[in-house]
Amino acid sequence: MVTGYRKAVDLPQAVPVFPLDGATLLPGGQLPLNIFEPRYLNMIDDAMAGDRLIGMVQTRGGDPERPALAPIGCVGKITSFAETPDGRYMITLTGVCRFELGEELPVGSPYRQVRARFAAFEDDLRQHERPPVIDRPRFLKALGRYLDRRGLGIDWDTAGQAPADALVNSLAMGLPFAPAEKQALLEAVTIADRAQALIALLEIDSAGGDDEPRSMQ
Repeated sequence: MVTGYRKAVDLPQAVPVFPLDGATLLPGGQLPLNIFEPRYLNMIDDAMAGDRLIGMVQTRGGDPERPALAPIGCVGKITSFAETPDGRYMITLTGVCRFELGEELPVGSPYRQVRARFAAFEDDLRQHERPPVIDRPRFLKALGRYLDRRGLGIDWDTAGQAPADALVNSLAMGLPFAPAEKQALLEAVTIADRAQALIALLEIDSAGGDDEPRSMQ
């Protein structure tokens, strides 16, 4: 978990946002990104010169160049940065706290910025202090069926011993659910709620909810 933020008021009110469907960031999770569009290279330059915070958010359709934004996102801190010979940035965002998107700000930057409201998700900053209780046997059973259906494997010793929050969040971020399902997992109030939602998605899928299996991201 990224340290240095204890309360919602410690976080900035204005946040640059990176709209990207299917790429979910959760508090404490790590999201690798390959940045190549000029406007987002500009965003990374500005973030690196400041607090290194970026808001990840999904879209809700509309103009492809300026789509409507989902109401909830997650701010992350750039914790790894490298530049490639062809000018791309390879970064890792570590999730800090979810936020409600307020009004979009009238800015001159080529990337979008919004008013971020963190108060409803202040517990994200303390989630490591209260380990969640999940139904791990049911969770792992549902996960096993899901992976078997796709011919995929997992280190079951690690999965069985991993902290519940890390296990739930890493799978919610990494498994190839549809954008609407990813958004539902993001918006789950607590880790325990997210675990229940994830179990439901895994069980529906293993029961044949999809006609075609999807591959891992």
